[in-house]
Amino acid sequence: MPTKEDLHRFLRTRRSVRRFKPDPIPASVIEEILTTATFAPSAHNRQPWRFCVVSDLPAKTHLAEAMVSKYQHELENDKYTSDEILHLVARSKDRILSAPVVIILSVDMSDMDTYPDKHRKKAEYIMATQSTANAGMHILLAAHAEGLGAVWVCSPLFAQETVQSALDLPKTWEPQAMYFLGYPAKIPEVRERKSLNDVLISMEM
Repeated sequence: MPTKEDLHRFLRTRRSVRRFKPDPIPASVIEEILTTATFAPSAHNRQPWRFCVVSDLPAKTHLAEAMVSKYQHELENDKYTSDEILHLVARSKDRILSAPVVIILSVDMSDMDTYPDKHRKKAEYIMATQSTANAGMHILLAAHAEGLGAVWVCSPLFAQETVQSALDLPKTWEPQAMYFLGYPAKIPEVRERKSLNDVLISMEM
């Protein structure tokens, strides 16, 4: 049985890994990771998270080309130079193609409560997206438990319809994030963390 010190050490040694070995990940490992993700807490226990696993090269290539096409158009509108655009687009495409497994995390509002006013509609949507983010954190920790490296990126937020179309996702699935998983080729050093005193207000009774 792991001690509390073991658990704290485990949580603090997770890293955002961006370089992977080409080794495939067994489907059973991905299933175990996503099963653990479904144990995340959610508002009203509605479990609004949805997962799309992309592991074969043609599907990853189709997704990457669709996303970078939109990205390139946006960079052109933002007046980046041709060289800058080529570099950024190539890097973005390579990140998708070099990851053995890509998981698209979406939120689905179908089972959430509905309200007639904007204020509560917004609050309900935020609760659903926070719930979905909880599942995303579970993906990262479960991958860490399996000896995998993983990184979370939010680029699908900027291309929700593009991702939906490229992967033929249900229209109620709103892409929120993308997770790259693989056996790590390099584990980065821990990055500097803000002091707890910088982010804490303690209301002592």
